[in-house]
Amino acid sequence: MLGNPPAAQLMVIAKEPVPGRVKTRLTPAYTPAEAAELAEAALADTLAAVASASVTRRILALAGAPGRWLPPGFDVIAQRGGGLDERLAWALADALVTSPAPLVFIGMDTPQVTPALLAQAVEPLVSGTADATFGPAEDGGFWLLGLREIDPALVLGVPMSREDTGALQLARLRHAGLRVRMLPELADVDTAAEAERIAAATPGSRFAARVRALGPRALATAR
Repeated sequence: MLGNPPAAQLMVIAKEPVPGRVKTRLTPAYTPAEAAELAEAALADTLAAVASASVTRRILALAGAPGRWLPPGFDVIAQRGGGLDERLAWALADALVTSPAPLVFIGMDTPQVTPALLAQAVEPLVSGTADATFGPAEDGGFWLLGLREIDPALVLGVPMSREDTGALQLARLRHAGLRVRMLPELADVDTAAEAERIAAATPGSRFAARVRALGPRALATAR
């Protein structure tokens, strides 16, 4: 008999996939509409992984309105605040209002994430063998952050979207005295080359199907 899921929360931080507002770095290799299609596919893959993970609560912190890509079983909260660090801090604070359970959050930029990877982030927090879990990104940022005790101050003020964002966030966690469990490094989808590389690594994903349907763009962009 299967046991109860661990008392933990998984949260996805995302933007509604609207042309011109998401994945703008994919243009001009892709049109704004095509970039939005890729963003929607990546978001759908991410939400599917979270939906399949064993936790007691799933949250979508969304800038915009939910669409057909949202599966059932998610609590939707609106993003608020200015910069990304503020929006992350507010999302943590809003999640804490409902539950103090350990929380792991990810973005919509890593469609290669799996329920098994998410379990690696959740288990140490629930068991108490780590105070935080951290997934570095290839571009110097981070794709995942988990906290045994939710504290919005741990992300507020960390400079985002920089090559040293991940290092600075990790330093903030360690300076607070937290025991950090590291997760594998993943690549974000920011460029056409990254999109094609991630699609090749996840051939069965929605994201890969969309990349294949749109055709190769990285080589043409590089010329």
